[in-house]
Amino acid sequence: MTNLGSELKRVVVTGLGAITPIGNTLAEYWEGLLSGRNGIGPITLFDASKHDCRIAGEVKGFDPQDYMDRKEAKRMDRFAQFAVAASKQALADAGFVINDLNAEQVGVVIGTGIGGLKVMEDQQEIYLNRGPDRCSPFMVPMMIANMAAGLTAIHTGAKGPNNCTVTACAAGSNAIGDAFRLVQRGYAQAMICGGTEAAVTPLSLAGFAACKALSTRNDDPVHACRPFDIGRDGFVMGEGAGILILEELEHALSRGAKIYGEIIGYGMTCDAYHMTSPVPGGEGAARAIQLALKDAGITPDQVHYINAHGTSTPANDSTETAAIKTALGETAHTVAISSTKSMTGHLLGGSGGIEGVATALAVYHDKLPPTINLENPDPACDLDYVANASRSQKVEVALSNSFGFGGHNVTLAFRKYHG
Repeated sequence: MTNLGSELKRVVVTGLGAITPIGNTLAEYWEGLLSGRNGIGPITLFDASKHDCRIAGEVKGFDPQDYMDRKEAKRMDRFAQFAVAASKQALADAGFVINDLNAEQVGVVIGTGIGGLKVMEDQQEIYLNRGPDRCSPFMVPMMIANMAAGLTAIHTGAKGPNNCTVTACAAGSNAIGDAFRLVQRGYAQAMICGGTEAAVTPLSLAGFAACKALSTRNDDPVHACRPFDIGRDGFVMGEGAGILILEELEHALSRGAKIYGEIIGYGMTCDAYHMTSPVPGGEGAARAIQLALKDAGITPDQVHYINAHGTSTPANDSTETAAIKTALGETAHTVAISSTKSMTGHLLGGSGGIEGVATALAVYHDKLPPTINLENPDPACDLDYVANASRSQKVEVALSNSFGFGGHNVTLAFRKYHG
């Protein structure tokens, strides 16, 4: 490590990995996004018949033993399994090998909103029915939120900076932004970063339903998640992980790495308003967007695409629309916007991870994923949401928005790499 904290480094994206409700590889995920594939259906992970909401975006066909041995898999909650799998995918995509020479220069930041809730629920059942002596000695290390980052380091050999962001639905984007800063300021040459979540569990579903956050369109799961549509009635839970490899530009060039694009800006704010509701008018979200633009040194007219938070809740979508208008001014009406949650559901702390992957791919391929199920736009949501079909369009600069319970707002700025 040289010139620590002095000259700012350029930071590029060189590898991507994804475990999602619409595909368990990067290629499957991207094809699913562009084709408008729906990943939402009836819950199969447990009996949800007594729940008000009985649908989710589940990861299907995932076998952790494709990425680790059976013994290791049994000692991980699903959220950590997803993180390790997507991280190994991303490293392979980047052609990045961690070894004794570079291990201390490679770090990990992986965010999650909830962590190992399934393990906690299962162990609580054991405690109540069989007594405290029957609880697993792996319960605590399996459920704590930082274990996705810790286990990813163990499985990849990354010995550099290691952290876990737990900022609700902004956690994945905070992780990417924090990793960007670490590389930018010389604390690491490369970072494994993103978000993961596996919170489609009985208790989690009941809790979100109790606060009236979830869609109850159980008889029509294909159309349940409908961001910006007047008929939206709540979000649909999803699960999975999205991981990016961020690398200092000169290091990436020295090894001939493929470059998906640059990360050039990171803005974060807090509403300081309410535990679950965004501040009316989206003032906090607007400031996050403006701070990301300022950090990147770009103007609103340079933005071509925004991957919206777009949760399909009545409050979020109109508030985010207002925030984009405030931040971008008249330019807001010329920017393409989409919510990929319409296909995957809302991965909570994992959403910023898979949406960061989608944004990087949009920049790289000049293709925009759609917002599916947008049939009757809410009059308060009057921008260009790339409705129902993907679009080929130049993407020089793209933003990715994430907003979380507690008032956390994050915006990341990506730019096409030109050398």
